[in-house]
Amino acid sequence: MVQRSGTEPVTSGLRRVVAASMAGTVVEWYEFFLYATAANLVFGKMFFPNAHSELDGIMDAFLTYAVGFVARPLGGLVFGHFGDKLGRKKLLQLSIILVGASTFLMGCLPGFAEWGYLAPLALVTLRFIQGFAVGGEWGGAALLVAEHSPNRSRGFWASWPQTGVPLGNLLATAALLILSATISQEGFLAWGWRIGFWLSAVIVVVGYYIRTKISDAPIFLEAAQEQEEAAGPSGVLEVVRRYPRRVLAAMGIRFAENVIYYLVVTFSITYLKVILHMDTSHVLLLLLVAHAIHCFMVPAAGKLLDAWGRKPTYLVGAVVGASWGFAAFPMMDSRQDGLILAAIVLGLASHALMYAGQPSIMAEMFPTSMRYSGLSIGSQVTSVLSGSLAPIIATALLGAFGSSVPIALYLLASCVVTIIAVLALKETKGIDLRELDAAHAARMAAADGRAAGRDGSALQDLPTR
Repeated sequence: MVQRSGTEPVTSGLRRVVAASMAGTVVEWYEFFLYATAANLVFGKMFFPNAHSELDGIMDAFLTYAVGFVARPLGGLVFGHFGDKLGRKKLLQLSIILVGASTFLMGCLPGFAEWGYLAPLALVTLRFIQGFAVGGEWGGAALLVAEHSPNRSRGFWASWPQTGVPLGNLLATAALLILSATISQEGFLAWGWRIGFWLSAVIVVVGYYIRTKISDAPIFLEAAQEQEEAAGPSGVLEVVRRYPRRVLAAMGIRFAENVIYYLVVTFSITYLKVILHMDTSHVLLLLLVAHAIHCFMVPAAGKLLDAWGRKPTYLVGAVVGASWGFAAFPMMDSRQDGLILAAIVLGLASHALMYAGQPSIMAEMFPTSMRYSGLSIGSQVTSVLSGSLAPIIATALLGAFGSSVPIALYLLASCVVTIIAVLALKETKGIDLRELDAAHAARMAAADGRAAGRDGSALQDLPTR
């Protein structure tokens, strides 16, 4: 029987863990989304000047943007595997150093005019390292909080690291907005954009320091000790072998959330700038306001997870997302700031209702000994097929059809995938993670018993001399 509605108190230690997880997550997503915004505004011209049109140059930049998503599953698999063995904290400290160094070096790269094809090659390499590190970041940060949280309020507390995404995007957008507004267009393209990348060195030091002040959750330390004594298998291959349906379910619930987010925060810039010819600073200002609102939406959705349950909250987000494209693009076409902002906020509201629940839902799917691996596979592998391709597919559809309707249909299909995955889940509101570990141990023991029985039978059937 699963224990629900735990009575554990919320301690100052939990708040420190939340702060440490958020600090690193904000830093890493600041850097990841700084690249996304720069891909729209700078990289197409600087690294791909031979493109036939502005949309083609942006498409090329988005392809390098997608490299980060391709690297994320690899990072998730590696960090997940060792995170289940060595601990969440150590891997989180490594990830923040990797992403900080790669981002700083991006700000130092010469353009195509100076380095030729070596310039985009270097950009792709650094983007790969950045994506690799971010791929390992999310699972560890989410688990650090989820495994420290009380059963009855895990949805709320585990949603806080998720606010690192809108906060990081807010900082990235603010940095580029200030730079683009205070420096001439020529100066911004030549050197101004680099400042945002160089600032990563400062905030990485702050994030790394904060993460030295926390420790892994007691449930992980207990599971690690038991795993060492039992010398049993764990990690990526084991979670896929033992829980393939849960891994697929985690990938399914991630799909639509990832698509809608990158349509809202990345492709919207392309649509507003290239199709509607809006000023860069104007677009960034609207996104800045939307990101600020999004920061409050995520923990609010976390509250709903503990009040309504995981499935109802997530389904509302997926259903709203399915209709977003049909309403949002006509609202943008109005060219009215209020309607454009409302369209972006509506998309981010849909995202918040889904994204806030992922740490608690996925943590409640897997036992502690393979939880980091399970979360990393479910979240990062899916990003290759969803978030990385979403701006590319949307840009291609817009170029081919000259209409936003195919983009809306693409988002609708993505949301259908997620709705099916959510409906297949069991409700886990209030579940005790130790009960999950006990159920896993019983399952492993039963499997070992069956294997021993088969081995015994085989020995009895052997002929004697």
